[in-house]
Amino acid sequence: MKKILFATLLLACTISAQAKLVTKFVEYKQGETTLEGYVVYDDATAGKRPGVLVVHQWMGLTDYEKHRAEQLAELGYVAFCADIYGKGIHPKDTKEAGAEATKYKTDRALLRLRVNAGLDELKKNELVDTERVAAIGYCFGGTTVIELARSGANIAGIVSFHGGLDSPTPADGKNIKCKVLVCHGADDPYVPAKDLAAFEDEMRSANVDWTLIKFGGAVHSFTQPMAGNDNSKGAAYNERADRRSWAAMKMFFSGLLK
Repeated sequence: MKKILFATLLLACTISAQAKLVTKFVEYKQGETTLEGYVVYDDATAGKRPGVLVVHQWMGLTDYEKHRAEQLAELGYVAFCADIYGKGIHPKDTKEAGAEATKYKTDRALLRLRVNAGLDELKKNELVDTERVAAIGYCFGGTTVIELARSGANIAGIVSFHGGLDSPTPADGKNIKCKVLVCHGADDPYVPAKDLAAFEDEMRSANVDWTLIKFGGAVHSFTQPMAGNDNSKGAAYNERADRRSWAAMKMFFSGLLK
């Protein structure tokens, strides 16, 4: 009997181990511009499930965002990495990345169109329960998901990881329908105190359901190992802040995307 029970458990584990993440690139459009995103889901899960949009940092869609999407898929979500820049546009260095990101930071209307195109593509996925959708973003992507919320997007919530927190049009806060979680490095030199104050004022004035978490000892890019570990550069990885902010996101989602 024990041998049969062991064999049954072993078979169950084997079947579970055979379940794999399905990944694929997806072309979609915003106006006349062709974009290329990346979708991930676990084929062991049956039926519809919540969806999470992932927005890249200033270097564009990289292996970093793909890995985050895979982590989300392992948690039971359909994850879709949006492409803000356009198919084939991959900055080679920080100079090119800065120039590309600036195009959208100075044209928030276009930025909103691009991120909403990604959201629409996620919602088209037949596996996604469109009533349970959220978005996360890193650095440039963190700014972008806040703009997604400001656009009035019909989603449950957004999470910004070390994103820019300026408030160029404070009145747009009134358009926000979703819950907002901001994970911020307490020592981030790229987010001036005036921007942080303006963001908080916007959220309060619009009566948004928002949460701001500051991680002590963390600077910009604290979730990104490729940023190195030298805080004096203003952008550096912080394992503790990375781990805690991911846990905060999971808790946030557990209340939104049950």
